[in-house]
Amino acid sequence: MNKQDTMLIFDLDGTLWDSAEAVAEAWNEIFLREDPSLPKLTEEDIHGVMGMTMKEIGQVLQPMLAQDRRERVFEECCRYEVEYLLSHTGKLYPGLRETMEALRARGYSLAIVSNCQLGYVEAFMKGSGMRDLFDDYEEWERTGLLKGENIRLVMERNGFRKAVYIGDTAKDQEAAKLAGVPFVHAAYGFGKAEKPEGVIRALTELPEEISRLRSR
Repeated sequence: MNKQDTMLIFDLDGTLWDSAEAVAEAWNEIFLREDPSLPKLTEEDIHGVMGMTMKEIGQVLQPMLAQDRRERVFEECCRYEVEYLLSHTGKLYPGLRETMEALRARGYSLAIVSNCQLGYVEAFMKGSGMRDLFDDYEEWERTGLLKGENIRLVMERNGFRKAVYIGDTAKDQEAAKLAGVPFVHAAYGFGKAEKPEGVIRALTELPEEISRLRSR
């Protein structure tokens, strides 16, 4: 196996798994405890804010709450969500383990960069049993950096000058552009992209799409 000179970095929600149903359940428990008048969230509500930072999510989902109260409620949502996901795993996209194993067999180093809170990627790793497949990850809350900056951070600390970012939304594409790396759009996810360098309609298509990009 030859080690590749390009790191493959993944978004999480809408790319590797769909945790929206479990997240909605967790947040609704917090809303009910904090303020029963708060409207319940649906899986579709969560899909609509995937890829945003928690501050942005709070502004979209509960704009009528005073800022300080909204921040406190969503801080509690974030804390409980991570705990909840450890026992209520999100829906893994078909072929996840097999695809990641195939990429590693070709010599690729794999990482995750997500606009999420502390502990969220760990919840994915533990709940899915995928810890052995990824070499590194970064979360928005840990660094406070833009996603594109976190992509560069992960590349640099792992000694890579090249990477490909795989994600499902326009924000992911913007992050890849900021990081100066090609973008592969996971078209089965929650968002759209404008003229990405690559497209996959199922996660299992990724190894061949990466090979196509590298051969251009």
